[in-house]
Amino acid sequence: MKKYEEPRYQWGEICEHIYPWVKKELTDTQALNGKHFSEKDAPVVAFLGDLKIIFVIKRQEDTYEILKDSMLPPDCDILELYHKACKNLVRDVEFVIGNTWYGAFAILADGHNEASAVCLKHIWQVCVDKLKDDLVIIVPAKDTVLFAPAGQPQVVEKMEEHARSAYEQSHDRIGMEKFCFLADRRELIVYEK
Repeated sequence: MKKYEEPRYQWGEICEHIYPWVKKELTDTQALNGKHFSEKDAPVVAFLGDLKIIFVIKRQEDTYEILKDSMLPPDCDILELYHKACKNLVRDVEFVIGNTWYGAFAILADGHNEASAVCLKHIWQVCVDKLKDDLVIIVPAKDTVLFAPAGQPQVVEKMEEHARSAYEQSHDRIGMEKFCFLADRRELIVYEK
């Protein structure tokens, strides 16, 4: 019996519980099988800059399993999988915008899916509409996403300090690369200054 034929991995059983996770390195300290996986055995989507998207199956409240190639039916389309995972994320995870003391903002969720907010264009569209400015975004860790109006360089600088601290303290680091969501083009790009 192939892995994807096992009752625990049948598509009908897992498809509503798959989420996209943003990573730079293919490792995760919280997932059941997150310590050792690679692009050779797990579906990985190049996202933006150094960021990659992996997929996880939510098994219980705080229990996740990295989705491996052997768990997917042979005809599975990875782009469709990505769109399905994003729909599941929107349906199941509540993202809240929090203020920082220095004028930037943070994405708050459940401690597992904050970084996945970068996949959801509508979050960034709402933020640029409210702030009437491009956004500078940093994703230092799986549970930390920070952003600030691009037109406020002092706030962006303080946000970078905050992000560095979050990065250094995290067990699930992502990176210090900056991204920009452009208000006029409604597009997430690698930040260039």
